[in-house]
Amino acid sequence: MGAPRTRTLRDVVLVLLGATTMHLASSFFGAFYEEPGSITINTQVTSHVPDLNQSLARLQDHAQKQAKGDAQRFLGSPDVAAANLANDFPETTLVSHAPGWTVFRNLYMSNGTMYVVSSEPASSFPDIRLITSTGMPAENTPENIAARMPTAENMDFLSPTQARERWGGDADKWERNRAWSVTGNTFLINDPSQFLDHYYHFCAELMFGAWAFWTGAFTASVDASGVSSVPPVHRMIFTHADAYGWRDRPGFNSYFLRAAFPSLAVEVQEDWNDRIVATSAGGVHARVWHFDTVLFADRSAAFEVRHAARARSVRLRKRMSICAIGSPGEVVVGACAPRGLRFAGVEEQVMDIGRHAEQAVAHVKARPAVHALGADAAAAAVDGVQKGQEVVVTYISRQGTRRHLIDSHHEALVRALTEMCTVNRWELNIVQAERLSKEEQLALSARSTVMLGVHGNGLTHLIMMPTTPISTVIEIFYPGGFAHDYEWTTHAMGMKHFAVWNDTYHTYPEQMSPSYPEGFQGTQIPVHPPTVVRIIEERVAGRLP
Repeated sequence: MGAPRTRTLRDVVLVLLGATTMHLASSFFGAFYEEPGSITINTQVTSHVPDLNQSLARLQDHAQKQAKGDAQRFLGSPDVAAANLANDFPETTLVSHAPGWTVFRNLYMSNGTMYVVSSEPASSFPDIRLITSTGMPAENTPENIAARMPTAENMDFLSPTQARERWGGDADKWERNRAWSVTGNTFLINDPSQFLDHYYHFCAELMFGAWAFWTGAFTASVDASGVSSVPPVHRMIFTHADAYGWRDRPGFNSYFLRAAFPSLAVEVQEDWNDRIVATSAGGVHARVWHFDTVLFADRSAAFEVRHAARARSVRLRKRMSICAIGSPGEVVVGACAPRGLRFAGVEEQVMDIGRHAEQAVAHVKARPAVHALGADAAAAAVDGVQKGQEVVVTYISRQGTRRHLIDSHHEALVRALTEMCTVNRWELNIVQAERLSKEEQLALSARSTVMLGVHGNGLTHLIMMPTTPISTVIEIFYPGGFAHDYEWTTHAMGMKHFAVWNDTYHTYPEQMSPSYPEGFQGTQIPVHPPTVVRIIEERVAGRLP
């Protein structure tokens, strides 16, 4: 059942006219006629006609209260003003913004153009290049970069008067505005399928980034079980991807989306085109869609900080500064990871590994007796707690894919890891992800202290790892090659990342630049097993903080 319809001015006037007519009729005819033996009940409480302005004010106040209650139910927030679209165009307001991520209230769309309706000048809003783009697939060429720059056809600004001139009803005929509201909260994703159909880009970047920004925009809190006070998400619209354009081949995108948001309605490019066509008429048939609250996400706009590497960093790291909620891992993961793990049947005690580890370290640091012994003793006590944690090492092998280690190096790495874990009584898992079910992959990731492997999609599972003081991701590259993807996500999760080039490694605060030398995508990637073993042992021992 839909929400009760907001009463229009025409409805109010008709009610008043009807009530006034009945009042006059009962007053006039009641004075001349009374049926014998009848019981007369005098309903007249005043001898004058009710004041029209007072009655109108009372009815409008009632309608506004009713609409506000509807808005609270839809938006999950008591602070959202109800939109009266019948006779008004509520102005667009900016809730929160960072390049590529913008939360609006009262955003409009007609014939494919997004409209900001405001009495404020366009200069009071961020440049549209930092909000949206043409949605074209991205290429690193000057021509393509220019083609992705947005114009007024993508996003434009109107005053309330201009909005009424386009879509307003004829007040003399008691017509309502030709505006139709898409109630509730919408994630509007303006990205091409080029990145959406990839597990890392969809889950680690888009889903986690969107949820973290949305949470921060409303200064919501997230508890240890993943329950948050953030307003719910009712729909997600992919404006440039069809039904398969946002799904990855392994199936993790849809798996996590449905697990994190079970009631979410999904619209794709064909549905968005329906909305465009429905608002393409002009003249007296021109109409517009009104969106209550929108998170507008655009990957190209995120890169428009001018320095591509810095823009990608902002895409994740700026969420961190905006969403100052608990630990870094809690900020980025929000409700997504816990819900995904519960959906996969992972036990609660496993999901609490990170929280318990942090509490244990915090408890040791807070002991007065430890601090009385000096800084070295305090550090040693913390190291002791870290060493006491159960260590699970997970090596994600890519030997069956196009990008992998030299076969003999892979075999030597397996032998070295096996010996290390046997001596230290640690758990070792050597897996090919494609041979495990989704549930098995997630259950293993949720227990992993150290995750390592050649640069590739399998490392995306690091988003399900517990964040502990010794949580580590080791990414093996062809020497000289580097990509920021998993490094940034690891840091955003509050964990430590190491990039391994055969017998050397690189880690923060060293600054690396993306590089894709010949051999980066090949099957002859070398690795020196003792280097990997040394990283793991020193991390667990606390010597590589």
